[in-house]
Amino acid sequence: MELVFWGCAGLLAMAFAGYPLLVRLQARLRPRPWRRGTWEPQVSAVLAAHVGGPALAARIDNLLALDWPADALEVVVFCDGWVPDGVDAWALHPRVRFLSHPYRRGKAACLNDAVASASGQVLLMVDVRQRIEPGAVRALVACLADPEVGAVSGELCFEDPETGFARGVDAYWRYEKAIRLAEARSGSVVGVTGALYAMRRELFRPLPEGTVLDDVLLPMQVVAAGARVVFEPGARAWDRPSSSPLEERARKVRTLAGNLQLLRLAPWLLDPRANPAWFRFACHKLLRLAAPWLTVGLAVATAVLAPTHPFYALALALLLAAAGLLLVSGLWTPLARSRPVRLLAAYWHMNLYAAQAPFAFARNSRLHLW
Repeated sequence: MELVFWGCAGLLAMAFAGYPLLVRLQARLRPRPWRRGTWEPQVSAVLAAHVGGPALAARIDNLLALDWPADALEVVVFCDGWVPDGVDAWALHPRVRFLSHPYRRGKAACLNDAVASASGQVLLMVDVRQRIEPGAVRALVACLADPEVGAVSGELCFEDPETGFARGVDAYWRYEKAIRLAEARSGSVVGVTGALYAMRRELFRPLPEGTVLDDVLLPMQVVAAGARVVFEPGARAWDRPSSSPLEERARKVRTLAGNLQLLRLAPWLLDPRANPAWFRFACHKLLRLAAPWLTVGLAVATAVLAPTHPFYALALALLLAAAGLLLVSGLWTPLARSRPVRLLAAYWHMNLYAAQAPFAFARNSRLHLW
């Protein structure tokens, strides 16, 4: 049982503390800065949408208002499972091009078709829901002025977290941002922000149909091609965080199940000969999927070992205290608002979603239909 205890504890520590510390240390001791420059290539903003309406209209208006020369920016919208009627003014805009398919096929198929018709040297990948800051495209393209950089991620920011749970989600994203910054400064990030990233058109490789996480597979393809993927916090997309665990669950379980799907679609991701970032992919993505089961193993081993040594008895007391804090915080709001409890709650919910991901992946063949 001691082997189980220390094995689970070590892997959990590696997933949430050891790996972040390793990349931060690498960024400090062996930094790899990239050059930002002035470059104004043709940019194609690519957007896949499975419904129309005000949200899509607002996003197209948002893209057309970006700080970029009008004659160097086109917007390519792929309508997945519906056909635009052309009534709205933005549907008639000369810089907006619509493609459509009568049946829903998922985001990956839409991106493949949209990129095939795009004319820009740079692809700006965005989603419908998030608002893009005007200067975001200029900040992203400035990083691509370095010939070693093949793709660059923007930053996802949250507007006005309102509840304790939403503040926990925001805290988790700040933690994730610190890891991505360290990854970028020491080499390449493993995944990009799906709501906002840019890449060189020539490095795009068609996605396997049904791919859920284009924002992980595409940057890994860029790294495999010998280019870097970096993170630019000056390029921001704004969203609202989930205000409740139920609201966050569907999105997070789908994303985590998408990591499992990647192992089936692209097993080369774990091959050091094919993927220079395989260790980062395994630590950043896969260890987090194993975290709930490692936590269970740690709890069971601690309970068994507690009578044998004061150290294990203390470890059990700490685990019980953490569980007790979570239970009490559900009844007492001031405690739920404290930073340690918010982080503890975020850890609990993220692991709960990770535990559900394998089952979602196994039973849902339509996972890619977002």
